[in-house]
Amino acid sequence: MRIAVTGSIAIDHLMSFPGKFSEQLIADQLQSVSLSFLVDRLEIRRGGVAGNITYGMGSLGLRPVLVGAVGDDFDDYRSWLERHGVDTTAVRISTLHHTARFLCTTDQDLNQIASFYTGAMQEAREIELGPIASRLGGLDLVLVSPNDPDAMLRHTDECRERGLPFVSDPSQQMARMDGPAIKRLVDGAAYLFTNAYESSLIEQKTGWSADDILDRVGTRITTLGSKGARVDRKGEPSVQVPCAPERTKGDPTGVGDAFRAGYLAGVSWRLSAERSAQIGNLVAAMALETMEPQGYAIERDAFLERLSGAYGREAADEVAPHLSTAH
Repeated sequence: MRIAVTGSIAIDHLMSFPGKFSEQLIADQLQSVSLSFLVDRLEIRRGGVAGNITYGMGSLGLRPVLVGAVGDDFDDYRSWLERHGVDTTAVRISTLHHTARFLCTTDQDLNQIASFYTGAMQEAREIELGPIASRLGGLDLVLVSPNDPDAMLRHTDECRERGLPFVSDPSQQMARMDGPAIKRLVDGAAYLFTNAYESSLIEQKTGWSADDILDRVGTRITTLGSKGARVDRKGEPSVQVPCAPERTKGDPTGVGDAFRAGYLAGVSWRLSAERSAQIGNLVAAMALETMEPQGYAIERDAFLERLSGAYGREAADEVAPHLSTAH
């Protein structure tokens, strides 16, 4: 499958606070919070939702197409992604802005406080999918992940107009968007990705029930943190897949992106929803074990061994033929 991944491409500034945010918040003073956290670690890493997802997909042997906007400081990042199987020819280079920046502080309970500077990302709204699809001989699936809000709406509308199947992943941008905008992002999606909180937020902001949403999307995938992931389809029983065990805990930034990369690899390989979620959970566990969103590497035999240990030999045997060209 030829999959285009639209979304943010950013440089992450990841910091660690050796305490708990909850202990610094005073319940009756939340209307005027003024806090500064002395952190003991700063890591500057490659990131952005679309960058993270395409890295994961490329590491699994796919050739995803990255679609987004960056500054002229993208050369090293581009080279890294290309070495890991990502097609970056559709990335727009801004002459005015730097690549977006994500600044995130994580406490000892893995809670996070973050800010995002859009930079060149605001120019993603100028990108049209039609020429990209024509150059590549068509697109089988377009993932619309967090990005400039106008870009997300434009890409979703264009997918409908051109008859391109699309994946809706509004996640971080739902706090900024109102109900009508979220409806435009979700309605007609082949797949909808959210976490449990975002799932409830969609229902609250749109006024749609869970059944209403299933009437409008093909497959609804909800990540559940330590409980794994759930896959829902209209008229079918829910499929809940437990987490793959992680060997250690690193930084949680990008874990959801890694899950999406693994799940979409399963979709590309035409595996079942359950198997796709298992792959997603394992890639997510591997991302959690590192200190950066793109810090994990997928080695075929080791990956299959862990997949077998988590979900059984049948799972590993079914995935094995597709990993022969993993980067």
